[in-house]
Amino acid sequence: MWEAINKARERYEELGRLLSEEKVVRDRKLLLKYARERSALEDLVAAAKELERTEQGIKEAEEILDSSGDRELVELAGTELETLTGRKEALEQDLKSMLLPKDPSDEKNTIVEIRAGTGGEEAALFAADLYRMYSKYAEHRGWKVDTLSSSPTGVGGFKEVIFLIEGDDVYSRLKYESGVHRVQRVPVTESSGRIHTSAVTVAILPEADEVDVDINPEDLRIDVFRSSGPGGQSVNTTDSAVRVTHVPTGMVVQCQDEKSQHKNRAKALKVLRSRLMDKVRQEQDTERANNRRQQVGTGDRSEKIRTYNFPQTRVTDHRIGLTLHKLDQVLDGDLDDIVDALATHDTELRLKAAGM
Repeated sequence: MWEAINKARERYEELGRLLSEEKVVRDRKLLLKYARERSALEDLVAAAKELERTEQGIKEAEEILDSSGDRELVELAGTELETLTGRKEALEQDLKSMLLPKDPSDEKNTIVEIRAGTGGEEAALFAADLYRMYSKYAEHRGWKVDTLSSSPTGVGGFKEVIFLIEGDDVYSRLKYESGVHRVQRVPVTESSGRIHTSAVTVAILPEADEVDVDINPEDLRIDVFRSSGPGGQSVNTTDSAVRVTHVPTGMVVQCQDEKSQHKNRAKALKVLRSRLMDKVRQEQDTERANNRRQQVGTGDRSEKIRTYNFPQTRVTDHRIGLTLHKLDQVLDGDLDDIVDALATHDTELRLKAAGM
């Protein structure tokens, strides 16, 4: 571990020197790159210094215990040793986590795709509940939500809704949400009071920049048509809706929420670009694909990851066996307990895989 820490320290010092060089100061892009890299190492360097101080404190306390005849001083040293030992273990665990390779997408904005699955109208209504849940969570964290595309139903649900969430570390927090979300409740249309089980699929995609995915315009087929509301009701008298087909992969993205054809086209391309980047990521990262079912949050959308049980006001995440009896709060955007537990479990798995 110390070998990796010392390499990180050397790089931190090197970046400090580079940031003062005139050629770097003049190159804004390079300056920003180095500044971000150095900032990312600050916590690790500070934790390493704190660990060294803690280890020195442990050494001094042990020397007092071995050599002092002062009973009161020995008792104080014993208490200090116990405290410092616990602190050392915590710092070592933190440092191990910091040394793990970071997902380059963690700091990216995120496209969330929610689709109603089995359950008909009840599934569509729950898709709307999840859309509200993630929107409220974004609001709690100071993120911005922009709806890119939606297919509403006549009673307030969504067959599909796609939206962009912008802010700090969005993908790092939401990447564990990909999968099948199951709901158990009595539908409002159910006169006998019988509980129904429905399912909604959630896909979490890091937003792709143009530099991340280069799309050949010749590979695109773009169709325009008149947008419509639920049940075929016309909501626009111009051909502003856009359907973009990526011919090589067969991917199709359709946007009709904006009145401007240009805006709908831009939003459709944004979604398409992120889907293509996600496809490339999965194809290139064979280790991620092989371990997909063992790791938390890797995006297997065929896997049932969570159940929302209304009669018992219970939320259960099946990947880590976490159950919370605060369904209303969770659906109101209180997701931190779940996300934190998933992130911790994911870190533990990665540390184990790395032999740390």
